[in-house]
Amino acid sequence: MTDTVSDEPIRVFLLVENRLLREALVRVFNKRSDLLVVGESGETALTLCDILDSKCAVLVIASFKGDWVPASFTFDRIGKLGFKVVMIGMDCDEEQFLTTVRAGVTGYLLKEASASEVVAAVRSVSRGEAVCPQQLCQTLFRSVAQAAKEAGASNSSSRPDLTLRQQQLISLIAKGLTNKEIASRLNLSEHTVRNHIHRILRQVDAESRSEAVEVVRARGLVLTA
Repeated sequence: MTDTVSDEPIRVFLLVENRLLREALVRVFNKRSDLLVVGESGETALTLCDILDSKCAVLVIASFKGDWVPASFTFDRIGKLGFKVVMIGMDCDEEQFLTTVRAGVTGYLLKEASASEVVAAVRSVSRGEAVCPQQLCQTLFRSVAQAAKEAGASNSSSRPDLTLRQQQLISLIAKGLTNKEIASRLNLSEHTVRNHIHRILRQVDAESRSEAVEVVRARGLVLTA
């Protein structure tokens, strides 16, 4: 993370219960020309409107204690509020870390982080970057991989269990062939083709041939001739 200075200072709001820490951060930020503290509070009565009114670009919150974070500030709304959030003084806790990431927090610093690291994190998230401890990077990768695996399993389980013959039929239906043309192509009787199509409609819960094709495609089955 580099100390780049922009023309407009980064507007920062400090939500820190500990007065000593809060005042120390104000002094640290005031020494940087590219940072501007537009609000600071240690009051649990603070409302979300108070933060929004400050027009801050970055909100710095110390710790993640349920009995401290203002009741009006719900983390499931972070991504929609228009400012970035940096959590400082955090534990190296995987569950806590993932909870904040899912909520939309883009900066997560542990208790041992230095003042310069807090400053660098504020600058980074204001540029649209994310900041997390090296110790928790693997946790993030593992979580994404697990989510992808579960999504893949869900898609796989939702695919229609069609036989090879039924897959051939639905592929030909998708090409616009009539029952007679399909029967000729597969060397079957039209009666057999109609029976197959009737069973396919029931299996995919469709009311028409075209709807069956769309359902099968939506569930991930590749239709080939």
